[in-house]
Amino acid sequence: MCTARSSMRPSLGLNSAWTKEMNMRSIIHDASFYSVYFAPRGRERLLFLGEQISHRHLTFDDRLIGIIGDAGSGKSSLIKGMFPGLELVNDDDGFDSHKVIRLADQQDTIMETTTLHLDMRFQIAFTQMHEIVSFVKNAIDKGRRVIIEHFDLLYPALKINAEIMIGIGEEIIVTRPGIFGPLPRNIYDIVYHSLNYRKMVHSAEDITTMILEREYNIAHKWKNSDVRRGFVLVFNEKPKIILSDLEKKIRDIIDRHIDVAYYDENHIKFGDYEPVKCNGPRIHISNSSEIENFRLLKDFTYDRLNETYSLVGLVGWDTEDNDDLNKPRIF
Repeated sequence: MCTARSSMRPSLGLNSAWTKEMNMRSIIHDASFYSVYFAPRGRERLLFLGEQISHRHLTFDDRLIGIIGDAGSGKSSLIKGMFPGLELVNDDDGFDSHKVIRLADQQDTIMETTTLHLDMRFQIAFTQMHEIVSFVKNAIDKGRRVIIEHFDLLYPALKINAEIMIGIGEEIIVTRPGIFGPLPRNIYDIVYHSLNYRKMVHSAEDITTMILEREYNIAHKWKNSDVRRGFVLVFNEKPKIILSDLEKKIRDIIDRHIDVAYYDENHIKFGDYEPVKCNGPRIHISNSSEIENFRLLKDFTYDRLNETYSLVGLVGWDTEDNDDLNKPRIF
């Protein structure tokens, strides 16, 4: 997608080799329409992916970064991975009202830091929209970087699209919009409607690991991986498990319609069961009845190149093609 972004930036008067490298980076960025990643369900994996996205997609002169995603999608963890040390207005532990209210003193706020963070859902409870727009435009004009959560709420008033926009739902979509889009609302529509599948998968995955640990005495002998609308547990040796029996045990718990509740930052609770260790306890459905069409692949999938065996669990009604679970889909 072609934009005039690069030519509009002032020349820095640097050597020709550096200029050539930057021009090539601009071409690569402008030619990239969407980049799509699996959205991890654990905090550490989100932090790591955020770091990787910043290396692959950010440039030093990006000033307006839009983050789009519903509550509980992992936006805060992704931002912390992309921008280590950044103070967020709010995170999983709450929010600091002083950081929100101080937008009234725009000049001091802009000049005291090079990177600013706004969460529109909180900000509009304390500040008029025209004040937020003025603040963001002033910060951009002064060369500050502004990271805006729920960017889709600001765009209609700001009328400036982000230089890089990231949507978090079932997948993580990274795009560098041009003057013809994509627009924030379209990214929101994709990630908002798909997030629930990610929550279903996470709850089903934790139920599965709970049963493996407590009924099969298999604890932490796998590594986690991803598949579209599903989860993967990768083993170095093939477990002696009849998968049809395991699937029945998992479905029995799901069919009991038990509550799924946050316990603490490292545990999730399923009904009356003992808390289950989980490093992403906020990314869950609220009741097991919300898990749609859970099933396991009927056998372990063998990876000849890595000599591993994968247990695959799926949810939803549109992943019946077991030969290509990750086939591309049209947004």
